[in-house]
Amino acid sequence: MDYQKRMRDLREDSDYTQEYVAKILGTSQTMYARYERGANELPIHHLLSLCELYHVSADYLLGLSNNRKK
Repeated sequence: MDYQKRMRDLREDSDYTQEYVAKILGTSQTMYARYERGANELPIHHLLSLCELYHVSADYLLGLSNNRKK
């Protein structure tokens, strides 16, 4: 599974909008949408923020593990 799908799934499972997550990350909704589509690479500092937001490990978010725990 690619990390973009996992990002979208986590956001949708949490009932968050792209605009809400973008605000948490300090970026625009347009840029966040580009991360989810894979048009732009996700910066590491955003990866860390998403892991904190969703309470998951970076390995899980990146699709390297199916274990959600940090």
